[in-house]
Amino acid sequence: MSRFDSIDVTRVRWFAAVAQELHFARAAKSLNISRQRLSRTVIDLEEELGTKLFVPGAQPTELTEDGRAFLAAAPGLIDAAEASAAQQVPDSETGLRVGFAPGVTVSKWTRIWGERFPETPLRVVALTAADQEDALREDRVDMCFVRLPIDREGLNAIPLYREVPVVVVPKDHPISVFTEVGTADLADERMQETHAIDDAAVTLEMVAAGVGHAVLPHSIARLHARRDLVYRTVTDAPETEIALAWPADRTTDLVEEFIGIVRGRSAHSSRAPESPRARPAQPKRVAAKKPAPAKHSAKKKPAKRRGR
Repeated sequence: MSRFDSIDVTRVRWFAAVAQELHFARAAKSLNISRQRLSRTVIDLEEELGTKLFVPGAQPTELTEDGRAFLAAAPGLIDAAEASAAQQVPDSETGLRVGFAPGVTVSKWTRIWGERFPETPLRVVALTAADQEDALREDRVDMCFVRLPIDREGLNAIPLYREVPVVVVPKDHPISVFTEVGTADLADERMQETHAIDDAAVTLEMVAAGVGHAVLPHSIARLHARRDLVYRTVTDAPETEIALAWPADRTTDLVEEFIGIVRGRSAHSSRAPESPRARPAQPKRVAAKKPAPAKHSAKKKPAKRRGR
């Protein structure tokens, strides 16, 4: 891991965004940069590492073996860079710590935070699904994008979106010819238990080995995509839900600001109240009365016909 220490953490973040989306255009949009700039950054990163991270020319985008290894290392690299930066921040400016469970992409919200509050550090912490709740209760993060359900005692949670489930099968399996299937189509198939999201990589290794298929949230299947496996939407399986959670007794101003960003509140509608002197009192406006509609005769003159 030491050979990665000198890599620009921005390159690592941008690579991770592509690796999670497996789509350069969507990743560029989420990062609010051009696709060309993102592609150039990934090429520079590959040159720096001396290896290919994505399969050249693959459609859709695929990670190489080295790419998957680097994706696994990316959270640690980002955390190390943020920890180093945090050591240089005075105690009075500790900022906000936001955790996220596997499969959640937070780049859109962190980018907006950086634009609105450039002087307030935001530390993003990758967590396992098993650790998401403990991290909140042990004050290791201020907020966390969690996978529901969780024990909500003492916690506030805002549901954000639902994820469709997919079934993962070998690429030569008959199910691969369909775009979506129902649970009835899987009734005679050998399936694996997939309750442990954190073990998804091992689960998919078992799928590839022919042990049995697996139903997972779409983002998890995409995160651990392999060339020898495909995933297809399961139309009637239970969806999973992502929420933003935080301890109810630690609802600080920074927490409120981040909630506003996630909910789509604009910079001009900040929750922070204005100073009474900031805006002079405006006189009440009296709505003008609408003029009464003009009366028209019930009889209309026939329209003149135009010559051809």
